Amino acid sequence: MTRLHDLFESQGQSPWLDNIRRGWITGGELERWVQRGVRGLTSNPTIFRKAIAESEDYDRQLGQAAAEGLDATAAYWRLVASDIVAAAEILRPVYDASDGRDGHVSVEIDPGLARDSAGTEAAARRLGDRIAAPNLYVKIPATAEGLAPIRRMIAEKRSVNVTLIFGLDRYAEVAEAYLAGLEGAEGDLGSVSSVASFFVSRVDTEVDRRLEAIGAEAALALRGKAAVANAKLAYQRFRELFSGPRWEALAARGARPQRVLWASTSTKNPDYPDTLYVDELIGPDTVNTLPEATLEAFEDHGAVARTLDAGTDEARAVLDELAEVGVDFDQVAAQLTDEGVAAFEKSFDELIEVLADRVETSI
Repeated sequence: MTRLHDLFESQGQSPWLDNIRRGWITGGELERWVQRGVRGLTSNPTIFRKAIAESEDYDRQLGQAAAEGLDATAAYWRLVASDIVAAAEILRPVYDASDGRDGHVSVEIDPGLARDSAGTEAAARRLGDRIAAPNLYVKIPATAEGLAPIRRMIAEKRSVNVTLIFGLDRYAEVAEAYLAGLEGAEGDLGSVSSVASFFVSRVDTEVDRRLEAIGAEAALALRGKAAVANAKLAYQRFRELFSGPRWEALAARGARPQRVLWASTSTKNPDYPDTLYVDELIGPDTVNTLPEATLEAFEDHGAVARTLDAGTDEARAVLDELAEVGVDFDQVAAQLTDEGVAAFEKSFDELIEVLADRVETSI
């Protein structure tokens, strides 16, 4: 019984792994993580850039793609699909044993489509059809243009991971897209699910930067408090949205709540505890996806206790105090969304350039 097992069994929170490497799949490391209590996996373009560009694990398949005349982009999606399919097979027992609650593997569409609603919808549908695993989550960014595709995918009973959520208002819009999608779907809803990936540590990084620029004592006293406060209020919003007559009507048809998934949970500031964004965000019907270093740290010295719905009044006070010292949280959320999209697009483009060179060399 590891701490990761205890986190799920006693608190109802599912620990997922925020990384993927082919060597982990072929060498048994991913399976060992699952045995230790990991219940799902997330990936993104930055993770795949590191996995593919910094190892030789993909060279053979890349050579085959080159021999078939595939360009770098087509080769990328073949490599990614192979890893996601293999990871989904390893996590399938978790999916089956949990009746579809966990055991999911997430893969992101081309981040260059984040501001293209029609392109996002087509790419999400195409990627879901290509991989066709029941425990697949296609990741759609929570831009304004992503909301309609999210609703349509859910209405088609396609499960999605909505990523890059930073603010409470956008979170509410994402949850509304999920609820409306369920209402637009026909028949039993038990086969469709979703998570709303609410990013955490990046909030503190940006807010702390602004507080230090302000420099006043009242501002500096708020460093390291924004991210957890924001997340706690998101959880309260989750509990409100997935209760009451509207939700009960959907639940009667087999609908599952769209769980909040805490993402970006490694601590960026070395002055903060390395398990800060795990210990402070534990509560039922949630997911926390963690890079392996944070998983190891939590397994070693994390605290398993329900903390997520404690201190909500204090959390509201933190956001009020941030506004008083001059931090516009809506502006922070919008900036972080733009930066997140740009970072993933940059990683994607850099990897395509690397693959283009390697494809050229393989010919």
